Amino acid sequence: MRVAMRFVLPLVLLAASPLAADSVIEEIVARINNEIISRSDFRRSSEQLRAEITQQNPAEGAQQFAEREPDILRDLIDQSLLVQRGKDLGMSADTEVIKRLDEIRKQLNLETMEDLEKAAAAQGVSYEDFKQNIRSNIITQQVISREVGSRIQITQDEVRKYYEEHQAQMTRPEQVRLSEILVSTQSGDESATPSAEALAAAQSKAAQLLEQIRKGAAFEDVAKASCDGPTAAQGGDLGYFEHGKLAAELEKLTFAMQPGELSDVIRTRQGYIILKVTEHVVPGVPPLKSVEGRIFEALYYIKLQPSMRTYLTKLREEAYIDVKEGYVDTGASPNQTKPILTSSVVEEEKKKKKKKFLIF
Repeated sequence: MRVAMRFVLPLVLLAASPLAADSVIEEIVARINNEIISRSDFRRSSEQLRAEITQQNPAEGAQQFAEREPDILRDLIDQSLLVQRGKDLGMSADTEVIKRLDEIRKQLNLETMEDLEKAAAAQGVSYEDFKQNIRSNIITQQVISREVGSRIQITQDEVRKYYEEHQAQMTRPEQVRLSEILVSTQSGDESATPSAEALAAAQSKAAQLLEQIRKGAAFEDVAKASCDGPTAAQGGDLGYFEHGKLAAELEKLTFAMQPGELSDVIRTRQGYIILKVTEHVVPGVPPLKSVEGRIFEALYYIKLQPSMRTYLTKLREEAYIDVKEGYVDTGASPNQTKPILTSSVVEEEKKKKKKKFLIF
């Protein structure tokens, strides 16, 4: 309940939330209180799930999709119930939506929110629907955190037990985590040899940047402002490297450095770089203290799933849910109540038919 020059919306935000009852749709698959899930919602969610699985695991995508396809309607009903619960709790998520949209704008290297709206339109995505999907996802997470996550208890004994039972999975090879600042010497033509003047200018700039850092400037800030490489937005972070993943001379240099230590200016094929070792991972099983946070997170999600299903079952039993024949809600409770259509509701449905609704 996932950036290139081409506009690509995060996959998690493309899954459509249940549409309001006055939307023009072709068929209603399920009705949850006063909200509906349309056939278009169901089909779009199915296509989105297939795309996500194929992207993550092309070899086994078909099998994984077949395993998860039966739960598509369940997940759509889950989200509808959670969003409705969020509204009952007075959650609007307006501020969070603005922040999320701005994060997406920055990820896509767009100048303004108007550019983001145009980019969405260029892909045939309704910007209003896009924002509503973001809002629904934020409210869903807020409800889960408040109503379920806040009640999950994890003890130190559980953390210690998990640590002792999963040491094989936690064993790590020696690694260094590196950050870089690159001053490029390449022009648009990568095959062209840079001039002596260009090399001298790049080397001088790199030396000046190194001096700024040694005098107290934050490496990450200098990288964001001056790095010519693709890691600039991340403060120069390159990630982790094991033995054998770096050029021999760089491996010898960086594996001998201490966390926080800087290299001198180094000449590479792309230009001049400054490297910083931000972490040096000792081989073997890490001490409990260093992985305690990750263990808490793992235990939290282990406990969250059954707690979520219990909570969602309770929401189902408090709601009025009607699923069209031929579709299955795999999360249904035998204690759910199916809505009874009164004469006033029937009359309202007749009006909706005139708006091109095909109801069941």
